[in-house]
Amino acid sequence: MNQDYIKPDNWSIIEEGFDAEQVKSSESLFSIGNGAMGQRANFEEFYSGDTFQGSYIGGIYYPDKTKVGWWKNGYPEYFAKVLNAPNWIGINIEINGENLDLAACKEVKKFRRELNMKEGIYYRSFEATLQNGTEISVNVQRFLSLDLDEVGAINYEITPLNMDAKIVFKPYVDAGVHNEDANWEEKFWEPLEVTNFGNEAFVTARTFKTHFTATTFMQNNLMLNGKNQNGSPSNVATSKEKIEFTYEVMVATGETAALQKLGGYTVSMNHENTLLAAKNVIKDALKVGYVNLLLEQINQWGKIWEMSDITIDGDVKAQQGIRFNIFQLNQTYLGKDFRLNIGPKGFTGEKYGGSTYWDTEAYCIPFYMATKDQQVARNLLAYRYNQLDKAIENAGKLGFKNGAALYPMVTMNGEECHNEWEITFEEIHRNGAIAFAIFNYYRFTGDYSYIPEKGLEVLIGIARFWHQRATYSTHRNQFVILGVTGPNEYENNVNNNFYTNYLAKWCIDYAIEQINKVAKEFGNDYARIMNKVNLDEAEISHWKKVADNMYFPYSEEHDIYLQQDGFLDKELVKVHDLDKSQRPINQKWSWDRILRSPYIKQADTLQGFYFFEDHFTKDQLEKHFDFYEPFTVHESSLSPCVHSIQAATLGRMEQAYTFYLRTSRLDLDDYNKEVEEGLHITSMAGTWMSIVEGFGGMRVKNDALHFEPRIPTEWDAYSFKINFRNQILKVSVHQKETKFSLEGDKELTVFVNGKAVLVEPNSLVTV
Repeated sequence: MNQDYIKPDNWSIIEEGFDAEQVKSSESLFSIGNGAMGQRANFEEFYSGDTFQGSYIGGIYYPDKTKVGWWKNGYPEYFAKVLNAPNWIGINIEINGENLDLAACKEVKKFRRELNMKEGIYYRSFEATLQNGTEISVNVQRFLSLDLDEVGAINYEITPLNMDAKIVFKPYVDAGVHNEDANWEEKFWEPLEVTNFGNEAFVTARTFKTHFTATTFMQNNLMLNGKNQNGSPSNVATSKEKIEFTYEVMVATGETAALQKLGGYTVSMNHENTLLAAKNVIKDALKVGYVNLLLEQINQWGKIWEMSDITIDGDVKAQQGIRFNIFQLNQTYLGKDFRLNIGPKGFTGEKYGGSTYWDTEAYCIPFYMATKDQQVARNLLAYRYNQLDKAIENAGKLGFKNGAALYPMVTMNGEECHNEWEITFEEIHRNGAIAFAIFNYYRFTGDYSYIPEKGLEVLIGIARFWHQRATYSTHRNQFVILGVTGPNEYENNVNNNFYTNYLAKWCIDYAIEQINKVAKEFGNDYARIMNKVNLDEAEISHWKKVADNMYFPYSEEHDIYLQQDGFLDKELVKVHDLDKSQRPINQKWSWDRILRSPYIKQADTLQGFYFFEDHFTKDQLEKHFDFYEPFTVHESSLSPCVHSIQAATLGRMEQAYTFYLRTSRLDLDDYNKEVEEGLHITSMAGTWMSIVEGFGGMRVKNDALHFEPRIPTEWDAYSFKINFRNQILKVSVHQKETKFSLEGDKELTVFVNGKAVLVEPNSLVTV
């Protein structure tokens, strides 16, 4: 049974009724972020029940010592932790002498949370009866400003319902935080300074080892019936890592007291003096004022939705799912800061560590290319270029030479910081995703300039790696790639994973093609690069030999490429014949049993068919889909979206729709029973692809947009927008027709089911 307490709604995530069992799941689902920082939806007031406190700042991490039983050469020195940042949202509350704690109240009723995705605002309200008999109504509003992205704001209102009340607000800032996933129970922050002035307070702390400095700040205003009381705190309590103010107010029955709290972070990545910067940020926020900050928030989110919204008519759960995914992607990464990337949990939890996976290149870049301007996607590519030296260093640690580059599985700064050998050393297909993203960016944007400026050096480093990683097999008279883990992490240390071998061949071929093109068209860049990387024709011909003679495992009997050597030796029991009580196998089975099983965690061979769709016929796709999907348990968040796209391509709309719902509501319905650890941010981009590339059938071929629109029977219509080469095309798919409209002043030719259709600006074309 999946969780189903989230109410269906087109624009909001809504929970009604207080259930302590759901608190940690809701803390993930109602998380907020603004691209620079974010936080789980923890209660502002003290809560003695089970909770996972989490607040995070983009780009700030901690190198926790790797925890492995037996050290091996090439192991990463550390496991990079997404760092739980000091808490600025806290407001302890006393009412008639009793602490407000939802876990200890006599009764909690009318409890409601709402995450308004249209406006980027989180609401919580409830009525509670305390042990002392006081009944209160509480309304809380919280948001992280998109405009002033170092600032968050809280409006915390309390109304006594059955008697007058003395209400005490105790807002605080606390750097005494710890990570849920700390390996050695150590603290990661060293407090440096605690200061306060009037209604403002500041705690400055520095991370051990990495020496990031952050000033966490707050500014408070006490309100009564909407009027500012202009009072100073009646008490200030400080320790070396925490500061707490006290505000007291007598409130008559039916009147409303409120604390308006501004808070946030200024960090040494952006400021030399973080304390001075914090004071200036407060000044800027107060100048704008709470109400205008709120209005600006609504305005900014309106602009984001204007471009990135996908509408679905006739299916509220599907609509809610896609908007939740788009909302969380935008909360995590807006493309403003080229130093940042898209962590798999975003600002919603700590699991997995690291901020950058191959998910960015394989799943996220298409979303950002089509819904923002191309500079955002280019920043994501430049992020990898800026870490090329580290990728060469990573490869060097494993024994590769001559500028071969191995990009990390998990990273914060370009160094590998993932400490499971079967992934760190073996899941090398990640290198191919980075090369594919360069190809994909050029295919979509038509901006070739990235390749001579930066991309070609990356492609050369990657090609050198594949050339050295391949082994010549005298037995086969071909090149093989041994000891790898493909995208299917339920198979480790296999030989000749089809997807990895195919990517390796493609990467080398593509690098050679780009070297020739740059030589012909960008002579100066070519000379600069060849001089820098010391590449000659003899080396390129060695690469070519590997690419031209790559081995791919194949079954004549089934007429398919095999996921890897020996796949058919397994006991081939399909997933639908597996006892449901055994699922998910990653929680029910030993690793040994999983590795010997035929079960596939996510698209593996089919990931190759997704990337290189035009290298294969539809018949080949169908054969491979029919063979592999029945063995796929979809226990990776990245799995359902690829299968949804392929099922749609094959015209199997019922299956495509089922996979779409699974990917879009993965977290909302907690399919993998782990949402309390945080959301699956990067796979959310796959949800967008399920609609645009799956149902919409969007592809880019020969510099033109192609569509093969399909629609699930459950929907009346759906629509999306694409920013294609600075022209914004809106596509609306209905059961019997598809409509196209174009913003701007240039016409655009698109292809629908293979036929050219001219779309003129500001006019509607119906197909």
